[in-house]
Amino acid sequence: MLDLTLPKSPVFAAVETLARERILILDGAMGTQIQQLGLSEDDYTGCGGACHLHSDHPQKGNNDLLILTQPAAIEEIHFRYAMAGADIVETNTFSSTTIAQADYAMEDQVFDLNAEGARLVRRALDRATAIDGKPRFVAGAVGPTNRTASISPDVNDPGYRAVTFDDLRAAYGQQIKGLIAGGSDLILIETIFDTLNAKAAIFAALEAFSDHGQRLPLMISGTITDASGRTLSGQTPTAFWHSVRHARPFTVGLNCALGAAAMRPHLAELSGVADTNTCAYPNAGLPNAFGQYDEGPEDTAAQVADFAREGLVNVVGGCCGTTPDHIRAIAEAVRPFAPRAIPT
Repeated sequence: MLDLTLPKSPVFAAVETLARERILILDGAMGTQIQQLGLSEDDYTGCGGACHLHSDHPQKGNNDLLILTQPAAIEEIHFRYAMAGADIVETNTFSSTTIAQADYAMEDQVFDLNAEGARLVRRALDRATAIDGKPRFVAGAVGPTNRTASISPDVNDPGYRAVTFDDLRAAYGQQIKGLIAGGSDLILIETIFDTLNAKAAIFAALEAFSDHGQRLPLMISGTITDASGRTLSGQTPTAFWHSVRHARPFTVGLNCALGAAAMRPHLAELSGVADTNTCAYPNAGLPNAFGQYDEGPEDTAAQVADFAREGLVNVVGGCCGTTPDHIRAIAEAVRPFAPRAIPT
């Protein structure tokens, strides 16, 4: 249960006030920027000189690990997004749970990944604020993990589950406590394909807030996987909202899977039922045959501006394929428009 007796964090009022004044800007894709660095296995493990981490498992592709082994590079990416206009910048912790890090045998690094991930963003944002005086906020990013609590991975055993609610709750709890310890201003539960996973993350967040003694703003973002207009676990945007509204999130929204044009009808449905702020951060279109995203900043920004023109959004940003140039263009495109009026 949401403990309404807990005081809100000092940042809570500040971010709520800003969201009433204008459309807030979220950052863009981290993976796109990391790919451009062309890092090797030694870069991932920190073995350019003396090895910082010892593992028999290859680490290339474990982008979260770069928080510990290439902190300057990750901080610089956060800084570029901040200077591009982002008000809210996410930690590079999408896969920083024991469940996801098990693929790399890096479970013992999880707390440090999250705490240091938040500190990196804070340093980057403080650098940006020192230049322009603009306040910015750290969003602790909580990904969906690579397991689903609602669907069996074995077609021959539909009752089988690879993970339980309590497994997820414990993993998310460790992650969120690390994010709070590192100084996250908000918690963002994102790319939700299974609402049961999300509910475990929400439960863990509320427990972490109780331990912390303060409530942080909670952002919740689902993923509509295809033209069916449903999440992978089968919910429509309306059903998804009613499943998570008990958490009284600061924002609810959609991200990933679709470009802005394909996301629009699903966002409109969600905007029509949610009595809180809405957030949308679509991909830069759909991937091409090589898994790359061809939609340029101006094209993405024009479509996101339509969200704002129609009064559908309070927070916007970008997901897969979006760059600092995309975020700069989006910020400029939505500037003339007022934030969505929250229905009662």
